[in-house]
Amino acid sequence: MCVAYVKQDLSWEKMRDYDDIILFLGEFGRFQIAVFVLLSLSALPNGYVGMSMVFLADIPDHRCKLPLTNSSENGDQHVRLATEEYSRRVGPDMCSRYKKTNNTAASASEFGNETEGCLEGWNFSTEKYTSTIVSEWVLVCDNAWKVPFSTSIFFLGVLIGSFISGHLSDRFGRKPVFFSTMAFQTIITLIQSTSINWPMFCVLNCLRGVGQISNYISSLVLGSEILGKSTRGSYTLLGHSVAFGVGYACLPLFAYFIRGWRMLLVASAIPCVFFIPLWWVIPESPRWLLSQGRVEEAELVIKNAAKMNRVPAPEVIFRADECTELTPRSRGEVQQVCSFLDLFQTADMRNITIVSLILWTATCMIFYGLSLNTANMSGDSYLNCFISATTEIVAYVGTWLLINHAQRPTILFSSLLFCGIMLLVIRLVPDDQIVLSQVLALLGKLGVSGAYSFLYLFSTELFPTVVRNMGLGVASMAARVGSILSPYVLYIGVYNKILPYIIFGIISLFSAGLSLLLPDTRGCKLPENISQVKPIRRLCSSKELSTEQCDHDLEEFPKLENRSNCTRLPNT
Repeated sequence: MCVAYVKQDLSWEKMRDYDDIILFLGEFGRFQIAVFVLLSLSALPNGYVGMSMVFLADIPDHRCKLPLTNSSENGDQHVRLATEEYSRRVGPDMCSRYKKTNNTAASASEFGNETEGCLEGWNFSTEKYTSTIVSEWVLVCDNAWKVPFSTSIFFLGVLIGSFISGHLSDRFGRKPVFFSTMAFQTIITLIQSTSINWPMFCVLNCLRGVGQISNYISSLVLGSEILGKSTRGSYTLLGHSVAFGVGYACLPLFAYFIRGWRMLLVASAIPCVFFIPLWWVIPESPRWLLSQGRVEEAELVIKNAAKMNRVPAPEVIFRADECTELTPRSRGEVQQVCSFLDLFQTADMRNITIVSLILWTATCMIFYGLSLNTANMSGDSYLNCFISATTEIVAYVGTWLLINHAQRPTILFSSLLFCGIMLLVIRLVPDDQIVLSQVLALLGKLGVSGAYSFLYLFSTELFPTVVRNMGLGVASMAARVGSILSPYVLYIGVYNKILPYIIFGIISLFSAGLSLLLPDTRGCKLPENISQVKPIRRLCSSKELSTEQCDHDLEEFPKLENRSNCTRLPNT
């Protein structure tokens, strides 16, 4: 429970909001531009790290090795036979071959119609890759289940990272978690490139997932809290998300020139090293510092920002009688520490959390399912991956263009509805119209990409500062349940190619309807405490707050003590 020690004589009327206090900085000066650009660029590695399994675990063409024969032609397993002759000898599929008879003649007659397993192993084509984890550890046929498991274990790490990073970031700060996870991700990736067996690869892949999501969320929250409300949406969608998409688009470029999985991992780790020196450039979130009662440090950050923007700063920025809700210790509080239970304590906070968890799970399952499916599409896998990444960038830019012109729930609803319709229409496409099916799948990816990136912005505005990183962490953790399941939903496509699209389409339509329950936060100031959380629409007894009323009502919320879930005890 969120515990706070307070004085009895609070001067609520004198309180000003954080955004009002720092108005003298301006909205987009040199300081904000530097934070915007640098934290956006930090999302580049997260883009290709999150999708790298598309190439690391891709399955090269393979066939059973032929049994040795008396023919000198077949004595060398690497001799290329004519295509028809090779097919007649090797067997009806990639997991079996025709048995060799007792005939000694060096002809096709020495192979009968009976089949057997690949007793001598498999020959993997090196035309596309010099090696993947599939060819390295023979993850085919009876071991084929290890391929989706290798991907799911990465998302299991993402789930774990989502669970612990939010709590650590709310407890120790956004900046330390951001830089420590960047270093952690780099070291783990380099070690993973030296994996000696498949279990070692999976363990390190799980740890890589922990670092990837922890770094992504902490940088997103750090930038969102430093920047003002007018640039927050641009940072989330046009900066952070587009950088993630550009990183994803770089992946097929790296994979095209680096055909071995080990060196591809090394290449993906190197760019992260260049972000470590930014520790001396990027500041801690002043909002978080204030929530911890560290007023002097918060003032120092704002004064340095003012100096960088070349604007004068007041001698005293955060006065105790003007920001009592932001500076708990200035009111006589010892500390304010919230736990995961605070996400479910009040009715409004609980409803927002539950709806967010469902939306994140469903959207993430569809997003990663369609992203990982690019390797299964017909045509060149490098080009398919690049087109998929470009589709994401278009979705992010399109969503950014809408955020100031439409209500938040409407944008989320439209994106998911469009995705669901496109995926379900694939069922009506004839089997021979492969290109049309792939275009519809990419259009579905366009819709869900917009929804997925928009959820980060929307959730940042829904959760209050005291539990924002924790709330995003829990929501992201729930989302990873969906991403863990997505490779197995795709695996159903081995038996029915259309069924994964139908599953994703139905889930998308359900999520679209659910998104309409969320309140609109467009133009609202970020809530600081749990008492400022807005109710979901179906629980409202009156008309929804308008954008013009939003800021005023948020200032009035702290006066209603019965809306707070924190236990308030008198200072002794």
